[in-house]
Amino acid sequence: MPELPDVEVFKKYLDATSLYQTIAEVETKSRDMLGNVTPQALRQSLTDHEIEGSKRHGKFLFLRIDDEVWLVLHFGMTGFLKYFKNGNDSSEHVRLLLKFSNGYRLAYDCKRKLGAIELTKDPQKFVEDKGLGPDALQSEFDVETFGRILEGRRGRIKSTLMNQQLMAGIGNVYSDEILFHVGIHPEAKARAIKEPMQERLFHGMKEVLQTA
Repeated sequence: MPELPDVEVFKKYLDATSLYQTIAEVETKSRDMLGNVTPQALRQSLTDHEIEGSKRHGKFLFLRIDDEVWLVLHFGMTGFLKYFKNGNDSSEHVRLLLKFSNGYRLAYDCKRKLGAIELTKDPQKFVEDKGLGPDALQSEFDVETFGRILEGRRGRIKSTLMNQQLMAGIGNVYSDEILFHVGIHPEAKARAIKEPMQERLFHGMKEVLQTA
Protein backbone atom coordinates (compact mmCIF):
# COMPACT_ATOMS: atom_id res chain seq x y z
CA MET A 1 0.00 0.00 0.00
CA PRO A 2 1.38 3.45 -0.88
CA GLU A 3 2.22 5.27 2.35
CA LEU A 4 3.38 8.81 3.09
CA PRO A 5 6.82 8.52 1.41
CA ASP A 6 5.29 6.88 -1.66
CA VAL A 7 2.62 9.56 -2.04
CA GLU A 8 5.31 12.22 -1.62
CA VAL A 9 7.11 10.60 -4.58
CA PHE A 10 3.85 10.73 -6.56
CA LYS A 11 3.51 14.42 -5.67
CA LYS A 12 7.01 15.22 -6.90
CA TYR A 13 6.37 13.20 -10.07
CA LEU A 14 3.14 15.11 -10.68
CA ASP A 15 4.85 18.44 -10.08
CA ALA A 16 7.67 17.56 -12.48
CA THR A 17 5.43 16.35 -15.31
CA SER A 18 1.95 17.84 -15.14
CA LEU A 19 1.87 21.28 -13.52
CA TYR A 20 0.40 24.08 -15.66
CA GLN A 21 -0.75 21.61 -18.30
CA THR A 22 -4.23 22.26 -19.70
CA ILE A 23 -6.64 19.36 -19.27
CA ALA A 24 -8.36 18.91 -22.64
CA GLU A 25 -10.34 15.77 -21.79
CA VAL A 26 -11.19 13.64 -18.75
CA GLU A 27 -11.99 9.92 -18.81
CA THR A 28 -13.27 8.02 -15.78
CA LYS A 29 -12.95 4.26 -16.06
CA SER A 30 -14.37 3.06 -12.71
CA ARG A 31 -17.38 4.93 -11.44
CA ASP A 32 -17.39 2.95 -8.19
CA MET A 33 -14.12 4.65 -7.20
CA LEU A 34 -15.66 8.12 -7.37
CA GLY A 35 -16.34 9.17 -3.80
CA ASN A 36 -18.41 12.35 -3.75
CA VAL A 37 -18.56 13.22 -7.44
CA THR A 38 -20.19 12.01 -10.65
CA PRO A 39 -18.24 11.47 -13.89
CA GLN A 40 -20.09 14.42 -15.40
CA ALA A 41 -19.21 16.75 -12.51
CA LEU A 42 -15.59 15.61 -12.63
CA ARG A 43 -15.33 16.41 -16.33
CA GLN A 44 -16.99 19.80 -15.87
CA SER A 45 -14.69 20.72 -12.99
CA LEU A 46 -11.44 19.69 -14.69
CA THR A 47 -11.81 20.20 -18.44
CA ASP A 48 -10.07 23.30 -19.87
CA HIS A 49 -8.33 23.95 -16.56
CA GLU A 50 -4.69 23.59 -15.56
CA ILE A 51 -3.21 21.71 -12.61
CA GLU A 52 -1.97 24.74 -10.68
CA GLY A 53 -0.30 23.01 -7.76
CA SER A 54 -0.41 20.09 -5.37
CA LYS A 55 -0.21 19.22 -1.70
CA ARG A 56 -0.21 16.05 0.33
CA HIS A 57 -1.69 15.07 3.68
CA GLY A 58 -0.89 11.58 4.86
CA LYS A 59 -1.80 9.19 2.06
CA PHE A 60 -3.98 11.71 0.19
CA LEU A 61 -2.75 13.77 -2.77
CA PHE A 62 -4.53 17.03 -3.62
CA LEU A 63 -4.30 18.56 -7.11
CA ARG A 64 -5.19 22.26 -7.22
CA ILE A 65 -7.37 23.11 -10.22
CA ASP A 66 -8.45 26.57 -9.07
CA ASP A 67 -9.28 28.38 -5.84
CA GLU A 68 -12.36 26.25 -5.16
CA VAL A 69 -11.60 22.97 -6.95
CA TRP A 70 -9.10 20.37 -5.78
CA LEU A 71 -8.92 16.86 -7.21
CA VAL A 72 -8.26 14.35 -4.41
CA LEU A 73 -6.56 10.99 -4.99
CA HIS A 74 -6.10 8.14 -2.55
CA PHE A 75 -4.02 5.27 -3.88
CA GLY A 76 -5.46 2.34 -1.96
CA MET A 77 -3.28 -0.79 -2.09
CA THR A 78 -1.85 -0.58 -5.60
CA GLY A 79 -2.33 2.93 -6.99
CA PHE A 80 0.24 5.08 -8.79
CA LEU A 81 0.51 7.85 -11.39
CA LYS A 82 1.90 7.58 -14.91
CA TYR A 83 2.64 10.42 -17.34
CA PHE A 84 3.02 9.33 -20.95
CA LYS A 85 2.62 10.36 -24.57
CA ASN A 86 -0.70 9.59 -26.25
CA GLY A 87 -0.79 6.02 -27.55
CA ASN A 88 2.12 4.70 -25.49
CA ASP A 89 0.15 3.03 -22.70
CA SER A 90 -2.10 -0.01 -22.69
CA SER A 91 -2.82 -0.56 -18.98
CA GLU A 92 -6.24 -2.02 -18.27
CA HIS A 93 -6.17 -0.70 -14.70
CA VAL A 94 -6.34 3.04 -15.43
CA ARG A 95 -9.22 4.49 -13.37
CA LEU A 96 -8.82 8.17 -14.25
CA LEU A 97 -7.19 9.60 -17.36
CA LEU A 98 -6.38 13.27 -17.82
CA LYS A 99 -5.61 14.11 -21.44
CA PHE A 100 -3.53 17.26 -21.80
CA SER A 101 -3.57 19.65 -24.73
CA ASN A 102 0.12 18.91 -25.43
CA GLY A 103 -0.65 15.31 -26.39
CA TYR A 104 0.48 13.77 -23.11
CA ARG A 105 -1.67 12.07 -20.51
CA LEU A 106 -1.67 11.55 -16.77
CA ALA A 107 -3.11 8.21 -15.67
CA TYR A 108 -4.22 7.23 -12.19
CA ASP A 109 -3.72 3.45 -12.19
CA CYS A 110 -5.19 1.33 -9.39
CA LYS A 111 -5.37 -2.40 -10.11
CA ARG A 112 -7.30 -3.48 -7.01
CA LYS A 113 -9.71 -0.53 -7.09
CA LEU A 114 -9.27 0.23 -3.38
CA GLY A 115 -8.34 3.86 -3.92
CA ALA A 116 -10.63 6.86 -4.27
CA ILE A 117 -11.18 9.85 -6.56
CA GLU A 118 -12.93 12.88 -5.07
CA LEU A 119 -13.29 16.65 -5.34
CA THR A 120 -13.06 19.20 -2.56
CA LYS A 121 -13.18 22.97 -2.25
CA ASP A 122 -10.86 22.98 0.75
CA PRO A 123 -8.18 20.36 1.50
CA GLN A 124 -8.08 21.27 5.19
CA LYS A 125 -11.82 20.78 5.57
CA PHE A 126 -11.53 17.49 3.66
CA VAL A 127 -8.88 16.33 6.14
CA GLU A 128 -11.07 17.35 9.07
CA ASP A 129 -14.17 15.69 7.61
CA LYS A 130 -12.20 12.45 7.15
CA GLY A 131 -11.10 12.64 10.79
CA LEU A 132 -7.42 12.51 9.88
CA GLY A 133 -4.74 13.35 12.37
CA PRO A 134 -1.79 15.64 11.61
CA ASP A 135 0.49 14.65 8.77
CA ALA A 136 3.40 12.76 10.27
CA LEU A 137 5.91 15.10 8.58
CA GLN A 138 4.23 18.46 9.02
CA SER A 139 6.26 20.94 11.04
CA GLU A 140 3.40 21.62 13.48
CA PHE A 141 3.41 17.97 14.54
CA ASP A 142 5.96 18.22 17.34
CA VAL A 143 7.38 15.87 19.94
CA GLU A 144 5.05 17.17 22.66
CA THR A 145 1.97 16.36 20.56
CA PHE A 146 3.43 12.97 19.73
CA GLY A 147 4.04 12.24 23.40
CA ARG A 148 0.46 13.10 24.33
CA ILE A 149 -0.78 10.69 21.66
CA LEU A 150 1.30 7.83 23.03
CA GLU A 151 0.33 8.49 26.64
CA GLY A 152 -3.35 8.30 25.76
CA ARG A 153 -3.21 4.94 23.99
CA ARG A 154 -3.65 1.52 25.57
CA GLY A 155 -2.90 -0.43 22.38
CA ARG A 156 0.31 -1.49 20.69
CA ILE A 157 2.76 1.09 19.43
CA LYS A 158 2.60 -0.35 15.89
CA SER A 159 -1.17 0.10 15.66
CA THR A 160 -0.85 3.57 17.21
CA LEU A 161 1.58 4.66 14.50
CA MET A 162 -0.78 3.26 11.84
CA ASN A 163 -3.92 4.93 13.21
CA GLN A 164 -4.74 7.61 10.62
CA GLN A 165 -6.94 9.48 13.10
CA LEU A 166 -3.93 10.01 15.36
CA MET A 167 -1.29 10.75 12.73
CA ALA A 168 -1.70 10.48 8.98
CA GLY A 169 0.55 8.70 6.52
CA ILE A 170 2.11 5.67 8.21
CA GLY A 171 1.05 2.15 7.28
CA ASN A 172 2.23 -1.40 7.85
CA VAL A 173 5.57 -1.18 6.06
CA TYR A 174 6.86 2.09 7.49
CA SER A 175 5.61 1.42 11.01
CA ASP A 176 7.86 -1.65 11.01
CA GLU A 177 10.75 0.34 9.53
CA ILE A 178 10.42 3.06 12.15
CA LEU A 179 10.22 0.68 15.09
CA PHE A 180 13.15 -1.40 13.85
CA HIS A 181 15.16 1.78 13.36
CA VAL A 182 14.76 2.84 16.99
CA GLY A 183 14.74 -0.64 18.52
CA ILE A 184 11.17 -0.85 19.85
CA HIS A 185 9.15 -4.06 19.60
CA PRO A 186 5.92 -3.62 17.58
CA GLU A 187 3.93 -5.28 20.37
CA ALA A 188 5.07 -2.78 23.01
CA LYS A 189 2.29 -0.75 24.60
CA ALA A 190 2.22 2.81 23.33
CA ARG A 191 1.66 4.43 26.72
CA ALA A 192 4.52 2.41 28.23
CA ILE A 193 7.00 4.30 26.05
CA LYS A 194 8.33 7.16 28.15
CA GLU A 195 11.03 9.77 27.80
CA PRO A 196 13.70 9.70 26.49
CA MET A 197 12.41 6.91 24.23
CA GLN A 198 9.39 8.99 23.16
CA GLU A 199 11.67 11.63 21.70
CA ARG A 200 13.93 9.02 20.13
CA LEU A 201 10.91 7.40 18.47
CA PHE A 202 9.58 10.74 17.26
CA HIS A 203 12.85 11.76 15.63
CA GLY A 204 13.36 8.24 14.28
CA MET A 205 9.91 8.39 12.68
CA LYS A 206 10.73 11.71 11.00
CA GLU A 207 14.11 10.43 9.83
CA VAL A 208 12.73 7.23 8.29
CA LEU A 209 9.88 9.02 6.52
CA GLN A 210 12.11 11.80 5.18
CA THR A 211 14.82 9.49 3.86
CA ALA A 212 12.59 6.72 2.44
